Amino acid sequence: MASVIFITGGARSGKSRLAERIAGGFGAPLGYLATGTAGDGEMAERIARHRQRRGDDWTTIEEPLDLTGALRENDGRFSAILVDCVTLWLTNLLLACDDPARCVVRVKELTSLFPHLTTPLVLVSNEVGMGIVPENRLARQFRDLAGEANEMIAAAAGEVYVTFSGLPLKLK
Repeated sequence: MASVIFITGGARSGKSRLAERIAGGFGAPLGYLATGTAGDGEMAERIARHRQRRGDDWTTIEEPLDLTGALRENDGRFSAILVDCVTLWLTNLLLACDDPARCVVRVKELTSLFPHLTTPLVLVSNEVGMGIVPENRLARQFRDLAGEANEMIAAAAGEVYVTFSGLPLKLK
């Protein structure tokens, strides 16, 4: 099994920079599997900043829904693949199917792929359950789904980090 490294933390906590540094340690060429889409101007600017920061060693693969298929298809093409991010993927899945149980099945499919990968994999996710209980059903479903998915991925990963205020803490 290739290295599987999971990085979680709050918004703007340094997760992506840590993930880029860890993935970059495997050397070029590097794959960046983006799950987010530029649905508005702010998101388009965010995506542009991330691409500029990464530089020319990275090839971007955009896949908002079929993360497992995209990993399977790109395994062996790169020295490492970085997935940024799991929570955007979960958002896309939940909005597409409106069924958290079906989304959990997709997370299980993802983690079952880990032992078969030949390319090191770095996954980024957000910790969303450390605040208040959301007031609406969809937000509560998402919070619970993200927590369950993070737990499943962390259990299957070889290394797990959490970032706080730009500082990484190795959990596993």
